[in-house]
Amino acid sequence: MSEDQDFLYDDDEAVEFIKNYLPEELNGKYSDDDINYIIDLIYDFYDSKGFIEDGDDDKEVEINEDELIAYVIKNVLSDGIGEYDADDIPLIVEGEMEYCESLGMFGK
Repeated sequence: MSEDQDFLYDDDEAVEFIKNYLPEELNGKYSDDDINYIIDLIYDFYDSKGFIEDGDDDKEVEINEDELIAYVIKNVLSDGIGEYDADDIPLIVEGEMEYCESLGMFGK
């Protein structure tokens, strides 16, 4: 990470950010563990695309949000871990991306 990138990703803060991002009707529907599982899948996707490479922090990355959401939904359904509504997953993914954006991780 270069010195001009002063963000620090915090898993607990990410979960709280996402919980606050979700609409009120989803309040309490997903536990911290549920949200962390989705975050793990998001980073599995980034890794599978080669977005996470040591020493290449200044590399610009284009994230296809539809492809990311489809990947997460596919894995949630195939893993059979927890009970997730496929309509809710995009909101969790969007919340995680908003958290990253708030840290300046995606740049402008």
